[in-house]
Amino acid sequence: MSPTQHLILATRNTGKIAELRAILSGAGLDVELVGADAYPEIPDVKETGVTFAENALLKAHALARATGIPAVADDSGLCVDVLGGAPGIFSARWAGRHGDDRANLELLLAQLADIDEGHRGAHFACAAALALPDGTERVVEGRLEGTLRYAPAGSGGFGYDPVLQPLGGTRTCAELTAEEKNAISHRGKAFRALVPVVRELLAL
Repeated sequence: MSPTQHLILATRNTGKIAELRAILSGAGLDVELVGADAYPEIPDVKETGVTFAENALLKAHALARATGIPAVADDSGLCVDVLGGAPGIFSARWAGRHGDDRANLELLLAQLADIDEGHRGAHFACAAALALPDGTERVVEGRLEGTLRYAPAGSGGFGYDPVLQPLGGTRTCAELTAEEKNAISHRGKAFRALVPVVRELLAL
């Protein structure tokens, strides 16, 4: 077996690739990680699952089958207590159009306008999946608990970062530095939980 294992992350987000690459390297794993851009001929997978884990697995399996290389994928979103866990898997298209962060944020704040501080609990959730070409799969999860502000604050991050204030903190996720956010983020936790899974399934 080659001393260097290859791994694909199902994303075109360079920041996400760099984050997982740093986590794997920091754990001493000899893994060459690339993003989906390394295989432009493979189309993006539709997220038809009804949970974060299902969507992550769909993407990971599709990429592993198409390339013959172990693949990692993640799916994440905001889960609001008083909305029964919504927006959840619909976080990126809560206002109807995929990826319209401002519209999603404005709609959410309008829906929660009359909810008092004691009932504004929410968390970011992330499921990260590792799939091998033979169909072997594992899923790990990470969460960032917090409360929702009444108005956005901060210019960093994306999505709902400007309104989620991590528990025990005084700033929103959008007011944290990238390093501060990565240390506590749901995706950072899920990616770190992947380390022993990668070590086991890739025999590192």
